[in-house]
Amino acid sequence: MTTSRFAAAFVAAVFVLAAAPGAARAAGPLDDPGFAKVITCAACHGANGNSSSDMMPIIAGLDPAYFKRQIENYAAGKRPSPEMEPYAKEIQFLGVDQIAGYFAAQKRVPTPIRSSAEAVARGKTIAAQCVICHGPDGKGDAARLIPGLAGQPPGYLAQQMLAFKADTRVPGDPMLAATKALLKIIPDGQLTDLAAYYSSLR
Repeated sequence: MTTSRFAAAFVAAVFVLAAAPGAARAAGPLDDPGFAKVITCAACHGANGNSSSDMMPIIAGLDPAYFKRQIENYAAGKRPSPEMEPYAKEIQFLGVDQIAGYFAAQKRVPTPIRSSAEAVARGKTIAAQCVICHGPDGKGDAARLIPGLAGQPPGYLAQQMLAFKADTRVPGDPMLAATKALLKIIPDGQLTDLAAYYSSLR
């Protein structure tokens, strides 16, 4: 069998697994119709979306509407990422609603990466100005498509803060204007502390 035919057969098998009607949901992950569609996600985001990496976000328990918006942004190049853009397009092809629902149903496990107590304390002071959107516990506001930051990897959070500050993540999006304006007045050196604080929340 040629490589192209093997790839086609594999994709077909994924569709069969994912679309099987009336599958039992209690026996294991393969019985979930969304599981076959998210296998490749585990390579970066961890089992069931619980990343243990400092630079990869945890997507388990993510609000479906927010997940879908990010996939749309990645696929359209509005949230630039050479790694994620092709996967985002694949997710749209396979069925973004089902995949978003799968990850939303997974229990979120906070990052195992720990920051120093000193960095967390400094970050807590800085975070006072972020409460209006992300809440006092860092859980966000799903109704306004504001994600929870609590328990996310500190390296990832700091990286995204810098991207917002530089307006390289969804440039010109009016929904993010206030966030970007706020981050512009926070020195780069303090963003790691802010990330450490939100990462420490449970």
